[in-house]
Amino acid sequence: MPALTEHHLIPLQKTKRKGLDPSATIQICAACHRQIHTLYDNSYLALHLNTLEKLKQDPPLQKFLAWVHKQDPYKRVKIDRKR
Repeated sequence: MPALTEHHLIPLQKTKRKGLDPSATIQICAACHRQIHTLYDNSYLALHLNTLEKLKQDPPLQKFLAWVHKQDPYKRVKIDRKR
């Protein structure tokens, strides 16, 4: 991967407003980061997909990961904005 992005396991929107410290982060590719935020809103991510294991187990993300692993890592992949 040419560059990785930092993904907060509990979105900043959910911690900052409550005066809490930011959650743990993971390093993921930009395409995966965009897909996560395209598929799910911050409330759902905070409640249901707040660990790396839960993200890996999510069926729509599993399907996307299988596809994105076949793509050229140096090209920006197009993310389907439709749900």
